[in-house]
Amino acid sequence: MNPAARRAQVIGTGLIGASVGAALRARGWHVTGSDLDRTRTEHAVTLGLLDAAGDDPQASITFVATPAGEVVGVARRALAGGSVVTDVAGIKGQIAAALPEPMFVGGHPMAGSEQQGLDGADADLFQGATWVLTPTATTSPDAYALVQSVAASLGALVVAVPPDRHDQLVALVSHVPHLTAATLMNLAADSALEHGTLLRMAAGGFRDMTRVAAGDPGIWPDVCRDNREAIVSALDALIDSLADVRGTVAAADRDVLLKHLERASEARRNLPVGAPAPRESVEVRVPVPDRPAVLAEVTTLLAEVGVNVFDIEIAHSAEGGGVLVLVVSAAAVPLAREVLTGRGYRLSVKRMEG
Repeated sequence: MNPAARRAQVIGTGLIGASVGAALRARGWHVTGSDLDRTRTEHAVTLGLLDAAGDDPQASITFVATPAGEVVGVARRALAGGSVVTDVAGIKGQIAAALPEPMFVGGHPMAGSEQQGLDGADADLFQGATWVLTPTATTSPDAYALVQSVAASLGALVVAVPPDRHDQLVALVSHVPHLTAATLMNLAADSALEHGTLLRMAAGGFRDMTRVAAGDPGIWPDVCRDNREAIVSALDALIDSLADVRGTVAAADRDVLLKHLERASEARRNLPVGAPAPRESVEVRVPVPDRPAVLAEVTTLLAEVGVNVFDIEIAHSAEGGGVLVLVVSAAAVPLAREVLTGRGYRLSVKRMEG
């Protein structure tokens, strides 16, 4: 990107918004910020998390980091200013449906802290985190490429998922775990009223499992309201699974319990982490017609089969159409080739230099 274009603005200067600002500033961006609480924004400037308070009509990208219920209205106003706009809300379906705008790219960085507000803001918050983008049939390929590139530059692993699919998945891996942690924490707190030493006995496992319960409670009522169908479905599955475990424990069935724990242990150890080293990456070039729906189809197809795209570029052609240049792991090429050729795309592979 042209250095002169490296201007961004953040609307909502809580934990995530201020961390985005700090991360961008650490990489040479000029970042302005705004918030309903102007005092908080001015404090963020004082802390060095932002360059200035207010709006920036020259910003090339705007991050909307407000509560989920405010994203649509705030994003519409930001889009009128001409920049590419993305958000960080934990739900995507309703927001995407309300914003079928080419320059809007729904996003959700899967990162956080038990600290709240500016006290928890951290320029390294997104290092190694998954940052979900939710392109749709109306998303501009250039807007998507910009948001993807910026998120990746902050150290995040960017994946593309359809908005509704995002809400189903995040209910299982984020929303229900938070509700579970909060419920377990409340159960322990209630017991501590009778047994004063209980919380002092809390070991590492309990502290690890309930850490997220210390996060900002204010964001969760809106999330649970707007994603209630997926959350209720995931809670039902969890309740059924816990009932099975209860039955196993009550029956003292050692073999069944051991298999249950071994399966969970193996799955936990196999959680994917990090990105491949550059020498293990290749460029996959995919000729495409010049229509936004192609970008959403290609990126979400790859994400659904577990192919991570670490960088993306769109090379436009004067004759119409263009080429998507995707950086992926060399090991993922056979799977990428299979899924894309199965949908009628042609691709070529080029090993990256260095």
